[in-house]
Amino acid sequence: MQQSPETPGAVDPGCLFCRWILTEQALETVGTVAAFNDGYPVTEGHLLIVPLRHTPDWLSLSAREVRDSETLIRRLADRIRTADPRVSGFNIGTNIGRSAGQTVFHAHIHLIPRRDGDSDNPKGGVRGVIDGRRGY
Repeated sequence: MQQSPETPGAVDPGCLFCRWILTEQALETVGTVAAFNDGYPVTEGHLLIVPLRHTPDWLSLSAREVRDSETLIRRLADRIRTADPRVSGFNIGTNIGRSAGQTVFHAHIHLIPRRDGDSDNPKGGVRGVIDGRRGY
């Protein structure tokens, strides 16, 4: 099922995100990537940026998919800030591999809006993925 990394369209019908793509549930699309609401959001407005091509993780994205992802992330972040002035920051990240917490093996980037007070102690941000390591 491998196609050129620049050619969207390679899908895996067994993949949750491919099914989202096939059923046209995207909130917005830019070139080779689309945005979806996260199925288990950690904050209001938590979105996923997903390549249209089935590929396992961020490291397998083509240069064009990375550029399109950046464009879409910036556009969505601006829109989220405009719609909700309480948004004062974002976490942007991806999990690569089971040991890093990846559960859907179709590349995706989390765009998580943050608001003052949504966490008792946000210091260290993504460092918190390993218990007890966020604080320093």
